[in-house]
Amino acid sequence: MSRTVLAIGGHIGDMDLTAGPTLAKMILDGDRAIILACTYGERGHPRLSPDEYRVQKVREGEQFAADIGAEFRVLDYSDGFLPNSEEAADQIADIIRAQKPDILITHWTKSIHRDHERAAILAERARFLASLPVDSPLGRHSVDQFLHADNWEDAEGFVPDLYVPIPEEAFERWRAAIQNQAFARGETYGFRYIDYYTAMMAAKGCLVGTGRACGFVVGGSSKFKLAGP
Repeated sequence: MSRTVLAIGGHIGDMDLTAGPTLAKMILDGDRAIILACTYGERGHPRLSPDEYRVQKVREGEQFAADIGAEFRVLDYSDGFLPNSEEAADQIADIIRAQKPDILITHWTKSIHRDHERAAILAERARFLASLPVDSPLGRHSVDQFLHADNWEDAEGFVPDLYVPIPEEAFERWRAAIQNQAFARGETYGFRYIDYYTAMMAAKGCLVGTGRACGFVVGGSSKFKLAGP
């Protein structure tokens, strides 16, 4: 039976890098994937204005999602100013009620970026709100599995307890798609994101006896596993 996964990132591109290979694997397996960015991530370019980069970031997010076969959404919040508010949590809860994901993926709870931490808090709050019997035309929905993705900027205290093997076809689909994002190519501040995450997948694969793998921390209760080695 096919499943729906909702990946919630602080900025456009966050879940593309961290959860993208797993989303590509699930899509190839017949599942549905939705990428939700809480902010545009528009303040991260040293040469483009935030307005210019916002347009580019939205275009890149849409293209990445299309290239791996996912859906793309972005909330109307500015990079660096994601609020930890009931309004923002309610927006995500309505998406959960409407799309009825089986799995949520988001950031780890500790990060050097406040937007990452707040995205994780909002995702967990939205999961709770969506499960409540409230007066909503969308009804209620409980998400079975809540996962935190491995991000070099969210490393404090992150110890994976779930590893998802990434087959070659999923890896190649992800790698081709992520090349179209300027920040991932290192064109903003020079960090070699694609090289880093490619190497990290290889390292995680060594731990579980496969070519490549992505690591996650399982949050809350889970009724099933996303995948096994």
